[in-house]
Amino acid sequence: MEKLTNLAFSFLLFGTSIVMRLTAWRYPIYRQRLREKNVVAQIRVKEGPGRYFIIKDGKISSRAGIHPDPEVVVGFKSASLAVRTFTHPNDQLGRINAAKQFAMTLDGPEDKSLWFMFILEEMLQVRWRFGTEMGNGEIRYCNMANGGPLAVYVKDDKIVRMTPITFDSRDPQPWTITARGKTFTPPRKTSLAPHGQNVKSIVYSPDRILHPMKRVDFDPNGERNPENRGVSGYERISWDEALDIVANEIKRQKTDHGPGSIACSHPSHHTWGNIGYYLSALRKFENAIGMTEVHHNPDSWEGWYWARLITGAVQCGSVSARLMAPSKTHSKKPK
Repeated sequence: MEKLTNLAFSFLLFGTSIVMRLTAWRYPIYRQRLREKNVVAQIRVKEGPGRYFIIKDGKISSRAGIHPDPEVVVGFKSASLAVRTFTHPNDQLGRINAAKQFAMTLDGPEDKSLWFMFILEEMLQVRWRFGTEMGNGEIRYCNMANGGPLAVYVKDDKIVRMTPITFDSRDPQPWTITARGKTFTPPRKTSLAPHGQNVKSIVYSPDRILHPMKRVDFDPNGERNPENRGVSGYERISWDEALDIVANEIKRQKTDHGPGSIACSHPSHHTWGNIGYYLSALRKFENAIGMTEVHHNPDSWEGWYWARLITGAVQCGSVSARLMAPSKTHSKKPK
C-alpha cells in the first residue's frame, strides 16, 4: 500500500511539472510571474520520494529525486498526506492542521518560499475570472473592508462607487425566526459600518500620503527642534533616507535607553495586512529589536465582559436587597 501511495505522489508531482509548463505557455500573466524570482524548490516526503523544480529566468525544469542543495523545501510526513494535499477537493483546514502538527513543513527564505507556494496556487487560479460585468465598462467586485463587506464598482481601473451587497435568489437564504405568529428574517443586504463607507474617499484623497515625508527643520544628526512639531511643514524624502532615519533612531533609542524604552502596540482590530497584523510580521519585528509590548483595551470582547460584570452586580444587589428587606405579612384578605 505504501509503495502505491508513493507511486501516486510521484505521478502527481510529474503532472504538476507538466501543468506548470502548459500554464506558462498559455497564459502570459503566469509567464510574467515566473520571471520574478529564480528558485530551486524541492517537494518531497520525509525519508521518501520527491521531485525538484528549477525556475530560472521564467523557464521551468523539473526532475524526479532529491536535489542536493534546494533553496525551498516543501516536506510531508507521509505520501498519503501529500496526495490529499495535491488532489481535489481542496482541504484548506486539513492543510492548516497539518502545518500546526508539523506534518507539512515549508523551509527556506521567506520571500522565496511564499512565492513558490503562490506560484503553485496560481497555476490553478490563473483561469479564474473575478467580477460581474455591469455594462458601460463597469465591473462589480465583492470586497471585504475593515468596516464590513461591500460591492465595489470599478471602471478603467478606478473605483466608481461602493455599496452594501444586495443578495438575490442565487444566494443562500438567511436565518428565519417564527414567534407569536410572525416571521422575522434579516434584510437581504449586508451592513456596513460608517468608517467602511469612506474607503473610496481615503483611496483618492488629495491629502493621502504617498511618499515618505520629513519635517523641514528636523535633523536626526543635529537640531531636532521638537518644539516645532505640528507647526513647521514637511518635505519629501527618499525611501532609503526614511529607512535610514528609522533604523538609526531604533539603534539610538536602544543604546541610550535600552530596548525596554521602545513601546509597540498593534492596532485595535489590526490593519488588515502583513505589517500591522499582530500575529505576523509585527511580532517578528518586535522580537528582533526588543520592545515593551503595550496592550490596550480588549475591545473585541469588552462588551460582554463589562456587561457580565454589570449583570452580576445587579443580580447580587437584588439578592442582597431581598435578604436584608424586612418581611411583610398581610392580614387583610385580598379583594
